[in-house]
Amino acid sequence: MDTIVAIASPPGTGAVSLIRISGPDSHEIARLAMRSIPQARRVAVRSVRDAESRVIDEGVVTVFSGPASYTGEDTIEFAGHGGVVVTRKVLERFIELGARPAEPGEFTQRAFLNGKMDLTQAEAVMDLISAQTGLALRSANEQLEGRLGSQCEEMRAALLGATAHLEAYIDFPEEDIDPAVGESLRQTLLAQEEKIQRLLATADQGRILREGVRTVIYGKPNVGKSSLLNRLLGYQRAIVNEREGTTRDVIEEVLNIRGIPLRMIDTAGVRQSDDEIEQEGIAMTHSQLERADLILQVSDLSQKKDEQLLDLPEGIRCLRIFNKVDEEDLSWQGEKGVRISCKTGAGFDVLEQQLAEVLALDEEHWGSHSVAVNARHQACLVKAREALANAIRSLEANEEPELTSLGLRESLTSIGEISGVVDTEEILGEIFGNFCIGK
Repeated sequence: MDTIVAIASPPGTGAVSLIRISGPDSHEIARLAMRSIPQARRVAVRSVRDAESRVIDEGVVTVFSGPASYTGEDTIEFAGHGGVVVTRKVLERFIELGARPAEPGEFTQRAFLNGKMDLTQAEAVMDLISAQTGLALRSANEQLEGRLGSQCEEMRAALLGATAHLEAYIDFPEEDIDPAVGESLRQTLLAQEEKIQRLLATADQGRILREGVRTVIYGKPNVGKSSLLNRLLGYQRAIVNEREGTTRDVIEEVLNIRGIPLRMIDTAGVRQSDDEIEQEGIAMTHSQLERADLILQVSDLSQKKDEQLLDLPEGIRCLRIFNKVDEEDLSWQGEKGVRISCKTGAGFDVLEQQLAEVLALDEEHWGSHSVAVNARHQACLVKAREALANAIRSLEANEEPELTSLGLRESLTSIGEISGVVDTEEILGEIFGNFCIGK
């Protein structure tokens, strides 16, 4: 491999910036730029100099020798001053001396290729960086520890043993090897099928932890939808005005409710309107409803109850919220829902509790989940489950053992794709292409 370099700290001005170099020439490039470097796994103050020996920046350099490094290669990390210009100049100096600008995720990709981590751990690195809540952070850390990879390896080992036993019988029938096509083999396959199903059950939780619960605030104009968003966020994000139709576009923000990220989407009030712009906003509202995980239907208690309730898509969780509880009209008595006041903050503690109960995804319900699979894991597990189900059906129907073996091999391949035991360049490109540069 060649030697790569990138700024590993966030863009912009800060107290410190970090530049990372990895590859066979990283130590030599650092020596040329700094005149000398410390021994491996040591830290020292050094100056990066240009071709005329003028100092570009002074900072702390850390030296790693492969394989005892993040990437498994010789690595240099230079922590300098966090100015945009000075950081860029240091980067350009390393490139001038032979390093190539790294692609997004290339450092972690090299760590995977060099056996420092499996694919599930590599994906967990980005989950860790992107975590927005405590639960998401915990899930990413547990995956980074290799929990999912270990479970996949256990399933592969069990299926591999069953496949080897079965194929030994196919290849050497004269040896009278027990094909284990009876109850023992069947129970082994059923046990692995159950493990796959348990992992698939965490897919929705994984999506929610990574992307958040798509929560659409829905209702008629001027009932307090934008006020609800502002109160939940703790600051004014949406314009609030007594005039109907103030919100004409979709406003989206993320907030944390008991460890669960909610992607709060404030939408235009739904009503009959001749205004073309408002009509477009209402159309966007209906589009958001179709993709929602949760709908917060807001009504105004200060207005007389309107019997014509707004239609909602079927099968989507919904929580009814009644705003302006301090001005409640008698016509609303008996209606069930959470009564709040966006003006005074009354009822918001109850609202938070109701949200947790509706989602059933707070820390109490989650317990100590060790993994939460992502969309790629889910697709691989679905293929593995289908192939394994075919193998079990073939076994129970006493079909030719070759058919059972074919299903087992397909299941093995799909499970192997999760941790990267079996991989393709297309899979790797999709995973690491979503990383930030420098990681």
